[in-house]
Amino acid sequence: MNFAGNRWRSKIMLMKLRGICVLSFFLLTAICLADVLRGAVLQPAIIYVSPDASSARLGELSRGREVIVLETSRDWMHVEANVTEERTVTGWVIDHYVISANTPNGDHVLFGEAVDSEDQASQRNGRRDAAQDAMRLYAEAAELFPTSPLAGEAMYRAADIRWQIEKADVMSRPSAKEREAYLRGEINEEWMKKVMKKFPGTKWADLAAFHLIDNKLCGEWQAQSKCPAKEAEIYENYAKDHPQSPALAEALYDAAWRWSALIEIYKSEDQQKKSDAAKAKAADLAQKTAGQFPQSDWGARAQRLLFFIQRGVPTYGNVQQ
Repeated sequence: MNFAGNRWRSKIMLMKLRGICVLSFFLLTAICLADVLRGAVLQPAIIYVSPDASSARLGELSRGREVIVLETSRDWMHVEANVTEERTVTGWVIDHYVISANTPNGDHVLFGEAVDSEDQASQRNGRRDAAQDAMRLYAEAAELFPTSPLAGEAMYRAADIRWQIEKADVMSRPSAKEREAYLRGEINEEWMKKVMKKFPGTKWADLAAFHLIDNKLCGEWQAQSKCPAKEAEIYENYAKDHPQSPALAEALYDAAWRWSALIEIYKSEDQQKKSDAAKAKAADLAQKTAGQFPQSDWGARAQRLLFFIQRGVPTYGNVQQ
């Protein structure tokens, strides 16, 4: 009997069987993932042990928390959800608290709740943690409804709120006064870059790119020309690369103001020619901003800046900024 041949045939059959099992596993996993119904909590919701409001409570889900719907029962949803960033629970919530990808006009509903939360955050006596609620709601509106006409704006608004929160933290530290940008903490760019990647060529991508400039700016200039000259170039390049950006007027003004600051800084460094060139550059950019955007706040500020430049009023270190 050919025992060696039988052993090889057995090994080959075993390898084929393993391959089939592995392939089946990945196919089943892909099918399961495709069938997962995701949602987000619209307003604070209690999560219960069972589909009964008299049952034990497992916690409370705040606005915008993501849930995975496991099953439904009458007016209840069995979900897996994050009560906090660190704690995940499985339980039951009343279904009218959850917006899923199948909810008619769900994108508008989530977006509307996010707008309301953002408005609350702007009020002096607004709801506590409303900004974080708005950030999550906007993010879920974009995640659950990626083809919605609101998706780009929702993702940008979520990234913008996160950016403002992190920026306030970074700029509150002593390192924020360091002249070189790399000596202080950096604001996380992941979410802004995600907007730029998913919605290229849109105004949301342009606005996201404008935010990224924050990480390139100096702290204290220390009355030296290096920082304002570098920053003016950054803003001018942005204006050149994003001619349709809603932030174009602001970028032009920011560049003009830095050139106006250099007028006096170059004088203090005994560089009169550079001071004269900075004055001409500042006036040109201020005039351009005022001319292109006469009805905007930035256009009015540029006109004011031009007034000071033409009359030789120093702008660096004064309220004219």
